Amino acid sequence: MFTKQYRISGMTCDGCRASVEKYLGSVPEVSTVSVDLQAGIATVESGEELPLSAYRKSLPEKYGIAPLSVFQAAPVHEQEEEVSKWKQLRPLFLIFAYLFTAAFLLNRDPFDANSFMLDFMGLFFIVFSFFKLLDLKGFPESFAMYDPLAAAISAYGWIYPFLETALGLAFLMRYQTETALWITLVILGITTVGVLRTLLSKKKIQCACLGTALKLPMTQATLIENCLMIAMAIMLLSKTV
Repeated sequence: MFTKQYRISGMTCDGCRASVEKYLGSVPEVSTVSVDLQAGIATVESGEELPLSAYRKSLPEKYGIAPLSVFQAAPVHEQEEEVSKWKQLRPLFLIFAYLFTAAFLLNRDPFDANSFMLDFMGLFFIVFSFFKLLDLKGFPESFAMYDPLAAAISAYGWIYPFLETALGLAFLMRYQTETALWITLVILGITTVGVLRTLLSKKKIQCACLGTALKLPMTQATLIENCLMIAMAIMLLSKTV
């Protein structure tokens, strides 16, 4: 495995960073791409040493690329890598803990499982859409890196945060909940396919579930998060039939 670093010019926002990662990651033999926006440096891992021209051809004209350093990749201790991953995911786990606690307190006396799930799903969509809207300009490109529909229809990435807000309000207000549950199944089902495909390819990209404001890696936690919401939607729908 070879690791090379390149100086990237022309990046102005997280959307640019996500685009560069996407384009460089599309080069054959490239396994992972990580771009540091502030430093303007891209770290690329590939199965074989590739010429600079291969990367230059993959990038649009607005981005420049120049070699920074070349070195043989050193093995990383798996335990250290796992610890680092969990540290990065801490914001996600904290948010889930708060959502579960809030939904439980709203339905604790007497406890109603259906209301608990509706409140949890509503709060989930509201909070997650908030983080996406913090950088609405950069979110669509990051989302398109793994969501099949966002990759095919660019407008979908722009609409998605507002769709999440609408679903969150529908669940919290108990408005057209059955329709909202079906929409949840469709959009999260599509995203889950993309997440699973990304995990199986072992590409290291940023998860856009909390937008681009928080730098979260794509991990199994993203898959579990989506599956949990899908499971709740299925359980609630089964009770309406």
